[in-house]
Amino acid sequence: MLICFGASWPFSIAKTYRFKTSGTKSYFFLWLVVIGYIAGIIHKYLYSWDWVVALYIIDASMVATDMFLCYYYDWKNGRTPKNKAV
Repeated sequence: MLICFGASWPFSIAKTYRFKTSGTKSYFFLWLVVIGYIAGIIHKYLYSWDWVVALYIIDASMVATDMFLCYYYDWKNGRTPKNKAV
């Protein structure tokens, strides 16, 4: 699941970068995904440290990159999450 789900984030990052807009992406969803990855990292750290932590870290960093780009382009285009068109 981590490999397949993580494989989709580079496409999302490329789309955000190419079109210079966050489009209809949900900040709520992006934050939930990042929190889920952080929870997975914490669980692995506390209970069963293994190589899967690397997948969590890579996936979380890709989601964080996509989220950063979304916030950046919304700020640059004069939109905030409150007045973003849905």
